[in-house]
Amino acid sequence: MIEIKVPELAESISEGTISQWLINIGDKVTKGNSIVELETDKVNIELNAEDSGVVTKLLKEPGDTVEVGDVIAIIEENAAEGTAPAAPTAAPEKPAQETNNQPITQPEPELSLAARPIASPAARKLARELGIDLHQVNSSDPLGRIRPDDVKAHTQTPAVPEAPKVEKASPKPAAQQIDVEFDKPVERVKMSRRRQTIAKRLVEVQHTAAMLTTFNEVDMSAIMDLRNKRKDAFLEKHGVRLGFMSFFTKAVVSALKQYPLLNAEIQGDELILKKFYDIGIAVAAPEGLVVPVVRNANQKNFAEIEQEISTLGKKARDNALTLNDLQGGTFTITNGGVFGSLMSTPILNSPQVGILGMHKIQTRPVAIDAERMENRPMMYIALSYDHRIVDGKEAVSFLAAVKELLEDPHSLLLEG
Repeated sequence: MIEIKVPELAESISEGTISQWLINIGDKVTKGNSIVELETDKVNIELNAEDSGVVTKLLKEPGDTVEVGDVIAIIEENAAEGTAPAAPTAAPEKPAQETNNQPITQPEPELSLAARPIASPAARKLARELGIDLHQVNSSDPLGRIRPDDVKAHTQTPAVPEAPKVEKASPKPAAQQIDVEFDKPVERVKMSRRRQTIAKRLVEVQHTAAMLTTFNEVDMSAIMDLRNKRKDAFLEKHGVRLGFMSFFTKAVVSALKQYPLLNAEIQGDELILKKFYDIGIAVAAPEGLVVPVVRNANQKNFAEIEQEISTLGKKARDNALTLNDLQGGTFTITNGGVFGSLMSTPILNSPQVGILGMHKIQTRPVAIDAERMENRPMMYIALSYDHRIVDGKEAVSFLAAVKELLEDPHSLLLEG
């Protein structure tokens, strides 16, 4: 018998959720075969079999939370393919014995098999959370097994009126209060593990960091003129489009070198000043926001940055990012402008202490001097920073440096 356990995933990940099994009981698996998809806080991971054999037990179901080291399945090396383990034979009952003329009776089980509903662990967990009695849930399974979908369906079934009951002193569970709150149709959708993690971390950042945002605006004329002149030759030579992100990444790296506290993090009572520049690029993936990292951005040219961002973006859309793609990062850039955002205050990507927000390019009248006005393509940029270690002067100066570099894009070639 071989136990399949949840392996060490990453330093910051200790648990996950069974997303789906890729095998069934009775299947023959070979060492290296993918057996289960595990949803973690950051990405979905396929776990591979470390031994060959036939699957005889699946101990967890989709939706169950598992921790590193948990046994989730059993493989038998010598079992025949397509077979399931035989049910254990019940031991014969022993008659009650007497000691000191006092009969010793067998303890009765808390619930007999007939009284205990047959339900998956995930269904039992959901029922507990919603305060639902499984005896009242109808199963759609031909074998009578209650699954999470049956529990959810039960919540949408009108309840049969009961006789008035004396109100108990103890408060009702929060889930029950939510159930009876709506008198119009609603849809209840469980948040994915990644969405739960995003929500938790964004709230934590606002509770633990002294976050502040400063704004500036950039005249994008020079960058747009340069792109228009070079985009065809750039694409032909490098096989990738010349976008705005490479300009912003280069400008950020240059500004971080001038103002290193924005490339730091807090650990206890110490500041960790990072001498490397791994820039996170926020991407809106189907499962939620992810921030893949462009490693050693200071050592890459425009084409290499654009190629890596393109590759990471495609992996994010295909849900193919690995933990290595997401770990680390010293500073983050997020571009709400692609969705039409004109201005926003980005939230820090903890433990980082700085994040730059890009926004929509919009043509606006700009004063050239005391007498002239011109319509220019302008972009608001925002820097959110942790005021615990970054003072306002340094933050404003950092953002001004980014603005100056972007408005003189040829200088980025010298900086690079």
